[in-house]
Amino acid sequence: MNRAASDIDPLPASADPQPARLIGDTPRGGSVLSFYSPRGAARPPRVGRGEGVWLWDADGRRYLDATAGAVVANIGHGNRHVIAAMQAQAERVSFAYPRFFESEHNIALADRLCALAGEGFDRAFFVSGGSEANESALKLARQYAVVTGQAGRWKVISRDPSYHGSTLGALAVTGDAHTQAIYGPMVKPMPKVPAPLSYRLPEGHTAESYAMACADALERTIEQEGPQTVLAFILEPIGGLSTGAVVSPAAYFQRVRQICDRHGVLLIYDEIMSGAGRTGEFLAAHHWPGARPDLVTLAKGLAAGYTPLGCLLAPARIVDAVAGAGGFVHGHTYFTNPMSCAIANAVMDEVERLDLVARARERGVGLRRRLEAVAARSPLVGDVRGLGLFSAIELVADKATRRALPAAFNAPARLTEHGLRHGIALYNRRANLGAFGDFQMITPPLTISEPELDELADRLSRALDDLADEVVRRGLA
Repeated sequence: MNRAASDIDPLPASADPQPARLIGDTPRGGSVLSFYSPRGAARPPRVGRGEGVWLWDADGRRYLDATAGAVVANIGHGNRHVIAAMQAQAERVSFAYPRFFESEHNIALADRLCALAGEGFDRAFFVSGGSEANESALKLARQYAVVTGQAGRWKVISRDPSYHGSTLGALAVTGDAHTQAIYGPMVKPMPKVPAPLSYRLPEGHTAESYAMACADALERTIEQEGPQTVLAFILEPIGGLSTGAVVSPAAYFQRVRQICDRHGVLLIYDEIMSGAGRTGEFLAAHHWPGARPDLVTLAKGLAAGYTPLGCLLAPARIVDAVAGAGGFVHGHTYFTNPMSCAIANAVMDEVERLDLVARARERGVGLRRRLEAVAARSPLVGDVRGLGLFSAIELVADKATRRALPAAFNAPARLTEHGLRHGIALYNRRANLGAFGDFQMITPPLTISEPELDELADRLSRALDDLADEVVRRGLA
């Protein structure tokens, strides 16, 4: 199906259409994708500009950013308030090392986030992204154990499947057999417990009963490992790319909190994707007030793509114990960078001015309704799930049996290719090589309007039609 003429803006007078480019077509330098795709593979469109929920390529073609990039661009592209704040801070100072100089924007951002996060989150440690935030959480938890006479605690239990980052420490707690096969010898293996998936379930289980069985597995694992050796349990409260926006029942979180309390285990929520308002609460943790974590990590939507930034939120009792025993043995060159903190403050100004947390909650209802309609007419969409504007669809070969498409087909990547032809940009990162299913996140900017949600659903539906045609041609259904 041809794209509408409105999807193509006139090119600037000085611009020529970009020639087709392939990976490795320059002898030196070139696209970073040469690290990911073989020589001769097609390169994606070259981005030209962005505004609101839309991106344009260098040839003037328009794409609806249906996943906010990599679940990042929460306030949309080209926000003038944030751009002005970037310029103003750059004219003042772009870098000052925090051990030498305080930054007014660091303090203001910390005060703001701790207030938004609520009771039990008293201090904020800023880093350059999600992996660094999770590394910081693991290290702070470990040092707290050491300085409080619990040096025997070092094991961090996580879920399988899960994803917590690409640094080695974060990979050690990531539940992904493929990455473990590559990097496992370089890290200390950490115990894993099953993630409470909700679509394909063991025989005899409902989603609720299986979630409770997964909580029971956590307690058994703590007891088997020796409670005195277990430091923390880390999880994404709403699953990201490893589970496709799985939302577990409240009883699961309450049970997990009780288990951790009983055994003296710290509970860490990785809210790199789900935090900063995307689910209709500032933290996903706020949906389950009776199961608050001890530590929370944020990134992505916190600075909304205008600068690299991550954050660890921690209670004063943990931070004071570590600081009083000589200080946190951890840091990065760009931690608490004044430029990044100024930009994030401007992003949070817009989140509050536009009431985007409430909008995520309200627009999430409309997104869910539209995705369910898309699923009803597509033979490939087996499940729709999520919370707020943090949603996913699961792609299947057979909706009746929930049979997955062949792993080698890589359905999310194929859907992304079809989507580009229909003017919709879809982020996919395949966890576990598809062993737990093929998920496509649908996570537009929180600024998306109702008419734009209609556009998203229409373009996604057309891309799914093309994918279904390909599946039939290849005899995969």
